[in-house]
Amino acid sequence: MLLHPLMEKLSTLKLVGMARALEEQIRNPEAESLSFTDRLGLLVDRESVERENRRMTSRLKAARLREAAAVEDIDYRHPRGLDKALMLKLAACAFVREHLNVFITGPTGAGKTYLSCALGNKACREGFSVLYVRLPRLLENLGVGRGDGRYAKILDAFARIELLILDDWAIAPLTDEQRRDLFEILEDRYGRKSTIVVSQLPVEKWHDAIGEPTLADAILDRLLHNGYKIALRGESLRKKKGQQRLTEIGHCEKQ
Repeated sequence: MLLHPLMEKLSTLKLVGMARALEEQIRNPEAESLSFTDRLGLLVDRESVERENRRMTSRLKAARLREAAAVEDIDYRHPRGLDKALMLKLAACAFVREHLNVFITGPTGAGKTYLSCALGNKACREGFSVLYVRLPRLLENLGVGRGDGRYAKILDAFARIELLILDDWAIAPLTDEQRRDLFEILEDRYGRKSTIVVSQLPVEKWHDAIGEPTLADAILDRLLHNGYKIALRGESLRKKKGQQRLTEIGHCEKQ
């Protein structure tokens, strides 16, 4: 078969990686010394790698992570109560495979969202579906969905996400309807999927923040008994970085 029709057929079959690898082999005289099976194996390997890269890119896009964070870039130098051994354990993503949860709490600017997005990024790279969402926005969407008939569909979509990151947990009082919505989400996920909860409030105050005692008991019962706690402390990292930038600017101006 002539090269041009062959490349077109590979493109039609969506074997883009294989087509690129074939072009590279044709341009490389050393490839002619390889056996047919070796050259075919290289083409198949390239196609496999490029497909996985496309799937990973798709997962990262669908995750809507708020920050471009990576576990490899986590800063352990600041004294904020971050356990490096625990983070490395979580970065292996066994907690996602075992359907366990993670609770990240601490003051504003401590790096809670960054840590959650770093774990979400790693989970995407490990092949898991991930979604980052602020809890107030999620509950708002469910309220709208109840009115336009999409409520069950939205709940089903959240139930399928292998790692759901809920940021801004307990940032505002919940209505009775929102408490029931939150219970439905966590009931669907309990023992089946993993959830990362990010909150300024310590875990001990979540019950009061949720409000109605019976639903608070039911919600936390499905969340707290199978997870890891990361309680950050200390001064805002954003504030420290801002002060550092101002110092550097001042130093440059003096020079």
